[in-house]
Amino acid sequence: MTEPPNIGLEAETDGRDHLEAPSTASLFRSASLPFVFLRLCLYVALAEGAGYALQGISRFVFPGELYSSLPRRILFGESMDLVSALLAAWVMSRFEGRRLGEYGLPVRAAFGKLFWLGALFGLAEISTVLGVIAALGGYRFGEVAIHGSDLWRWAILWAVVFLAVGFYEEFAFRGYIQFTLAQGVGFWPAAIVLSLIFGVMHATNPGESWVGLAGVVVSGLFWCLTLRRTGSLWFAVGMHASFDFAETFLYSVPDSGMIFPGHLSHATLHGPAWLTGGTAGPEASVLEFVVLGIFFLVFPRLFPAKASTRQPSENA
Repeated sequence: MTEPPNIGLEAETDGRDHLEAPSTASLFRSASLPFVFLRLCLYVALAEGAGYALQGISRFVFPGELYSSLPRRILFGESMDLVSALLAAWVMSRFEGRRLGEYGLPVRAAFGKLFWLGALFGLAEISTVLGVIAALGGYRFGEVAIHGSDLWRWAILWAVVFLAVGFYEEFAFRGYIQFTLAQGVGFWPAAIVLSLIFGVMHATNPGESWVGLAGVVVSGLFWCLTLRRTGSLWFAVGMHASFDFAETFLYSVPDSGMIFPGHLSHATLHGPAWLTGGTAGPEASVLEFVVLGIFFLVFPRLFPAKASTRQPSENA
């Protein structure tokens, strides 16, 4: 069973308006699985090629400067990957006769209310999890580790880093690829497959656990729900960035099994792994699944499903 583009995205006017497609673009808009697969392969090839080119240019222009610290390496890597993914999507949008914003990041909604609502959800999520852990004696904030100008420098640096992480990971897993794969297999089958891959991609992080990976998968599915109901990725980007920033800098605990420099305090987690998440951090706590479960119930009430105008099937 196939879906034409945008079916199931219940937002009314969300920046996913179709351009008038020329007849030569018909093959690039087909919902037939072979053509969907070919478009995905072309997109990945374009993104990889652009990534190698951009990294080569940046290493020549900024030799060594972008690799002087871990945060800079992360920021550089995620930014290059994001630009590569967007460039590849832009090329595909020309082939398909679509607007780039149809793939999840409409410019007119940039940093609007959906982004900030998502940021609020992300902060509420990690604050609730760690608040309950602290109430049960498993988390202690500790003494402040950085002061003065260093505090603001690290805060701004990590905010920018995790904004880049949120942009790249959301667009990479729930942008063009989700949009295109959903045409061939349906929205939720595509969302499940890509969320599982999203989890597997975190498996190489030091200190990660299978419970933590399950938390990543469930988070990915929730962000797919936000895409389904809002028609854009802006909520997911804000939530993703806010959660990672608060977890890493504000509360100074492991993020997907990694402890980064420049955190706010000498925080400690202690107690059973089911409560604290163990080496993986609070993403692997049972409380994370409870909070996400609540979000799955609350979010559809905030953004109820709306009747969408079905586009004529493009492979009819």
